Amino acid sequence: MKLMFLLVGITLIVSGCTSTLPEVVASNGHPDSVLDVRPVRYQSPIGAYTHRTPVDPKPWRGLNDAQAPKGGA
Repeated sequence: MKLMFLLVGITLIVSGCTSTLPEVVASNGHPDSVLDVRPVRYQSPIGAYTHRTPVDPKPWRGLNDAQAPKGGA
């Protein structure tokens, strides 16, 4: 069991050391440039709020029978 942990640990360390970073390329045609971004418009976090009051539950048997499959089991 310890040998397995040792092998996995060595593999992770070696793979981490051998990875190379990509070259940095400067380009003016980058799609995420500042010119492509529209300004953000303020939107109130409670703009679509509607006040709701608690109500008593409706009888469920009629609703259940209306949604049950017709004609048998």
